[in-house]
Parts: sequence; C-alpha cells; structure tokens
Amino acid sequence: MMKHSMKWGVLALALALPFGAQAHKMWLVPSATNVSGADPWVTVDAAVSNDLFYPDHMPVALDRVVVTAPDGHAAQPENALTGKYRSVFDVHLTQPGTYKIAAVNGGLFASYEADGQKKRWRGEPAELAKAIPANAKNVEVSESINRVETFVTNGKPSDGALKAEGKGLELAPVTRVTDLASGEAATFQLLLDGKPASNLKVMAIAGETRYRNAQDEIDVTTDKDGKFSITWPHAGMYWVSASTQDDKSSIKQAKVRRLSYAATLEVLPQ
Repeated sequence: MMKHSMKWGVLALALALPFGAQAHKMWLVPSATNVSGADPWVTVDAAVSNDLFYPDHMPVALDRVVVTAPDGHAAQPENALTGKYRSVFDVHLTQPGTYKIAAVNGGLFASYEADGQKKRWRGEPAELAKAIPANAKNVEVSESINRVETFVTNGKPSDGALKAEGKGLELAPVTRVTDLASGEAATFQLLLDGKPASNLKVMAIAGETRYRNAQDEIDVTTDKDGKFSITWPHAGMYWVSASTQDDKSSIKQAKVRRLSYAATLEVLPQ
C-alpha cells in the first residue's frame, strides 16, 4: 500500500503541471494502430518517461486504463503486467472498427500551513476533509483532470468509440485518427467540457527523442472552433498534447482546475 501511495503521489505531482512544462510525459503506445484478420490483438505499453516512448521513469497504473470498443461499450484489457518502468497489457479486438484506449487521471492538490510548517497534500476529493487539519491556514486547493489516449482500428474505421464525454479536454478527430500519412495535413478538434476549446496551444513531438538533441516540436493553435491542423514531416509515432486551466472545478474547495490531454498517433509513409 505504501508503494502504491508513493507512486500515485509522484504521478499526481507530474500531472499537476501542464504537459508542455514538464520533463516527464505520460504515453500509451500500441504495437499496431491498424490491424485485420480473424482474431486480431494489440499489445500496449504504458509509461511515464522523459524520452518519448522509451520507458525510463515509472509505469502507468493499470486501474486508470479505460478501453472503449467501437460500439461504445467498455472492453477489458487482458494479460496485464506492471513492471518497474512500464505497464503492458493486451487488447483483443473482437469488434470491427476503431477502439479508443485511454489512461484517465484526476485528483486534488492542496498546499497549506499547519503548526508553523508549509505542507502539501495530493489525493481524491473524498479524502480532502480529513486530510487538511482544522487549524490549517492559507489553504489552496486545485483540481487536475488529465487524459492520455491512443487509437487502434480493426478493419474499417468507425466513430462510435470517439464520442466526447463532455468533461475536461478531449480530442474529436476530423481526419480519421488511424489514417494519417507523412506529408499530409490532419485536422482535429479540441473540446473543453464538450465545447470547442479555442486559442489553445497544441504541441506535437515525434518519438525517439532519446536519439536526437532537440524535441523538434510542432506548435499550432486551435481556432475559434477548437480546430487545428498538423502536417506530419515524416512517418512515425507522434505525441500530441495540450493543456489549460480555469476556475470551473466541480469541487467547491478547488479554486483552480488544471486540464491536460495527450494522444499517441501513428503516421504512416505515403
């Protein structure tokens, strides 16, 4: 239990910051984004690391993973394993169409003074009342909602799993999310609580950052409809992210709500 609490604390601290402002990045990488055949499977690596898609920091907690099948219903990850630096699980693609695989994280962060000392706390909303002493001063509470996703299509693409839930930052693909090609522009829409998220900076970074001296990030900004386009310079796996904050937390004590989104997308050669 102690190890689990410490691991959640480290992950929560990382996710409290905007993705673009932190060294460590959370990601999901499937063994393939397009499959076919009589009985298709994919294996997914899930980790938080400094170098993109190279596990070197900590695994993603498997109880945070949600798989949505093409018909919109939940699918169960199988053969799951958590190691020192990454988690691994399989997804059995029993339905034709596009699956959404996500790691969803949320929680509260508080700083306060008690008995003359500055202290910090991280945890779930239900724990807040007991966690902060009655004599605490200068209490500041913020909420964090973070979503990390990837997508896999079995056969012909579909949209059933891609419907927005209407909470936090979400991606609404305009271009087929598993049909991306180098040299071609792809268009997406960012939603904030189900509505277009305008004027947000979006960052795209190709994987294999371990083997180059610069991130070589691509920066774009959403328009008034929350849409943005990226022209992929070359094939490979890309990490696309955005973050923002507001004062619209559903938790009464939280004055700030921090939101972030990231997706791993595969771009194929033309």
